[in-house]
Amino acid sequence: MSRLSYTVRVAEDPADREMCFAVRKQVFVVEQGVPEDLEYDAYDAVAVHVLAVRHDGVALGTGRLLYGSEAAEKVGGDLTLGSLGRLAVAEEARGLGVGVALVRAIEDAARTRGLAAVDLHAQTHALGFYERLGYEPYGPEYLEAGIPHQGMRRAL
Repeated sequence: MSRLSYTVRVAEDPADREMCFAVRKQVFVVEQGVPEDLEYDAYDAVAVHVLAVRHDGVALGTGRLLYGSEAAEKVGGDLTLGSLGRLAVAEEARGLGVGVALVRAIEDAARTRGLAAVDLHAQTHALGFYERLGYEPYGPEYLEAGIPHQGMRRAL
């Protein structure tokens, strides 16, 4: 199998954001059955979105970082925490390092903004993935959009 050639960048222009939303729609709405009105929210307008793009311009994955007051709403009021969310990798790119690259890019964006740690709500089937990246689970398991989740956090 040949090595996948891609780059990860902050999605700053509208076309990049649309690619982010298209990956999320495929992964969360189509594959996992999350209602579209739950998948997209007001945080999308203020989040830092990252995008993994194949050398030919095809979107492979995305994720977002909330910080400041928007993140504080999700992480109990702590302004030193960022909130990693909506991490999605296209089926063709799973297992090839794209998810790791996206998480690291989000962590870099959090460091740039002076954050001390990153918090996330992991689907329980992905706990091992996040644990390998240094995230530690906390609190009880809970349902979000009908899917079992676990809170996790990593100090930066």
